Amino acid sequence: MIMTLQPSEITLHQKSNTLEIVFDDGARFSFPFEFLRVYSPSAEVRGHGPGQEVLQVGKCDVIVTNVTPVGSYAIKIEFDDGHDTGLYSWEYLYNLGKQQDSLWQDYLKLLEAAGKSRQHS
Repeated sequence: MIMTLQPSEITLHQKSNTLEIVFDDGARFSFPFEFLRVYSPSAEVRGHGPGQEVLQVGKCDVIVTNVTPVGSYAIKIEFDDGHDTGLYSWEYLYNLGKQQDSLWQDYLKLLEAAGKSRQHS
């Protein structure tokens, strides 16, 4: 039997612009809204296959406007830039949390290589 991780707490912190998730194994992750937007699992961001990812720019001030449960396996996050198509499964969020530092550094390198900015242009 495969055990699937479930969150025991999900807290939206509007003042610090973070979404905090505590999983039932005790792992606790604090995700900046910008990070969640940049790493949205939607096809609009991820593409439909390898090499089709779309670099997200100008997202440093993005705000989460709503978080909705999807069944017992995910949440849908809505952002103030109109993006609302990503379903963040518990497994996806857990993996994002475990890799957050390296993923963030990868994103910053991609922005720099593209001559783009986290700021609105």
